Amino acid sequence: MDLLNLFWLFLMISSIAPLFRQKIIETSRLQLMRKLEEKRGSRVIALIHRQESMSFLGFPIARYIDIQDSEQILRAIKMTDDNVPIDLILHTPGGLVLAAEQIANALAKHPAKVTVFVPHYAMSGGTLLALAADEIVMDENAVLGPVDPQLGNYPAASILKVLETKDRNQIDDETLILADISQKAIQQVKATVKRIACCHYPAEVAERLAEELATGRWTHDYPITVEEARELGLKVSTDMPAEIYQLMNLYPQAAQRRPSVEYIPMPYPTRPGVPGRAPQGNQHG
Repeated sequence: MDLLNLFWLFLMISSIAPLFRQKIIETSRLQLMRKLEEKRGSRVIALIHRQESMSFLGFPIARYIDIQDSEQILRAIKMTDDNVPIDLILHTPGGLVLAAEQIANALAKHPAKVTVFVPHYAMSGGTLLALAADEIVMDENAVLGPVDPQLGNYPAASILKVLETKDRNQIDDETLILADISQKAIQQVKATVKRIACCHYPAEVAERLAEELATGRWTHDYPITVEEARELGLKVSTDMPAEIYQLMNLYPQAAQRRPSVEYIPMPYPTRPGVPGRAPQGNQHG
C-alpha cells in the first residue's frame, strides 16, 4: 500500500471515528437513563444544555431552552401515563419564556409525582421548571436563579427604575415604551410563577416566590443556593442519585486544545498518603 492510499485510509477513519464515538456516547446515555428509570419507576427526561462545537467552523455556541426543547418535552410528557412519575434532569442557563412556560405548565398538570434534579445549575427559565415540580433535588453546591424578565440587554425592573429617578419630560419616547412593556412583562411573569407554584405550594408561599423571583430583587445571574431556596419555601432535597452525575459526564463540553480543569477521576475516602508514609486519614491521637 503506497503513501497516497494510506493517506486516504487515514482520512476516512478520521471522518468516521467521531460518528462512532458520538453513537457510543448516545447509547451509553440511553442505557444509564433506562437504569435510572428502572430504579425509580419513572420516566426520565434530560434537559441538558452544554456548549457544543459546530461541525464546520468548530467554535462553541451557547445552548438554551427553545421551542424545539418544549416540543420534545411536551411530547415526552404526553407519552407518559398519568400514574408514572416524571424525573426531569435540568442543566440550563434558561431561555425563551414561552418555551419554559409551556414546559412548566405541562409538568404542573402531570398527575403523578414530578421531581426535578439540578446537579449544577438551572437558571432563569430552568428555575421556572423547578417550581413546577413536587420536589427539587439539588447538589449541595447547585444553584437556581431569578426569573425576572429581560428586555434586550436590560432587566425590566431596571428600566422601570428610570421612571422613578427622572422626570417624565426628560425621558425619551423609546424608554417610555420600554418601561410600559417592562411593567407588563413583570406582571405577566409574576402571575405565571404564582400560578405554577400554587400547584404544589400554599398560596402565601407562591405569592412570596413570585415577588422575590420575578420583580428584580437580584441581578438576573444571582445564584440562589440550596439554603436560600429553602428559606424561600421551596421543597429542596440534596439526595442526588449517583446516576445523575454519571449521566452528566456523558454530555461533554466542546473539545479544547488543553483542558482547563484536571483531576484524578476517583473518590478519595481518606487523605492520599505520601510515598513511604502511612495514610494520615484514619489515624487517631
